[in-house]
Amino acid sequence: QVLLVESGGGSVQPGGSLRLSCTASGLTFDASAMAWFRQAPGKEREGVSGISWSRIYYADSVKGRFTISRDNAKNTLYLQMNSLRPEGTAMYYCAASPKGWVHFPISADDYNYWGQGTQVTVSS
Repeated sequence: QVLLVESGGGSVQPGGSLRLSCTASGLTFDASAMAWFRQAPGKEREGVSGISWSRIYYADSVKGRFTISRDNAKNTLYLQMNSLRPEGTAMYYCAASPKGWVHFPISADDYNYWGQGTQVTVSS
């Protein structure tokens, strides 16, 4: 069975940094499109960043501050988050699509598998 496990969340002050990790198993990681979504209480889940073998996507709200990457040898997806803002407070979810590619901007409907989430809190 496909399993995605996020880690790296925590509490930081505005302007701080965190690196999220997502380790995947049970799927062909190299061929999968991967993404990070987030959801704050009372708000809809939104796409933060996505990466396939050929393209990278960032939401306008995080461009220039977040960097998505993947290490296929380790079946791991990363999200480096710099210059964090209070608006970044949310549960962050790793997602995977076996299709290998998705349309940008990313949509949660395109992703079949999801991790349990890791909490990111940005506050002073």
